[in-house]
Amino acid sequence: MEVDFSDIKVIAFDADDTLWVNETHFRKTEERFAELLEGYETKNKIDQELFKMEIKNLETYGYGIKGFMLSMIESAIDLSNKSVSLEVISEILDLGKQMILQPVELLDGVEEVLEKLQSNYRLIVLTKGDLLDQERKLDKSGLSKYFQHVEVLSDKKEANYIKLLSHLEIDINEFLMVGNSLKSDVIPILKIGARAVHIPFHTTWVHEQVSQEEERINNHLKLNSVRDILKYLEYS
Repeated sequence: MEVDFSDIKVIAFDADDTLWVNETHFRKTEERFAELLEGYETKNKIDQELFKMEIKNLETYGYGIKGFMLSMIESAIDLSNKSVSLEVISEILDLGKQMILQPVELLDGVEEVLEKLQSNYRLIVLTKGDLLDQERKLDKSGLSKYFQHVEVLSDKKEANYIKLLSHLEIDINEFLMVGNSLKSDVIPILKIGARAVHIPFHTTWVHEQVSQEEERINNHLKLNSVRDILKYLEYS
């Protein structure tokens, strides 16, 4: 596809699975959660019920590790018919804390790209999730110095983007969003008339997946690596 980013002045980067590894930790924790409850249900059933609980709780807890932890506890209570032991509940809490304390693993090429872009573009982090957790990860990552603004949204829908761009006085025609999620980082951006780049991560939470039809009808640039964006921004 023909791409012209010559008028772009502001580039927003999603955080989780765009700047650093995140979803992998959730998948590993889900595996351990299923092991803890294997005496009550099959792994498939445990995975299904946990996902249902997460979706049910999104409006109450929002996105992030803390909501995930609470959903695991609620699922354990339900799946065990309220007979789950305090030891298992304690281990679930420890799993969540371990996720929060995980070292931040930057994705390949991220810092190299940010270092090159910072002098020519206004760079911002535009993510969703738990504010404290995202601020902690950004601090651990060492990437704060590259960004002029950090915004943690409760969700990434069209209205959220419109409100934020207006608040930050960003011209929609000069804005580019870079992220790993078609549902959160690409499709809403295209619908408000801005531009987006999709850089898929090797694993995607089911809630963030879209149909092949949705992916096909949305005109966006899809790249294999964050480094690839440089050639579209005249750094090749």
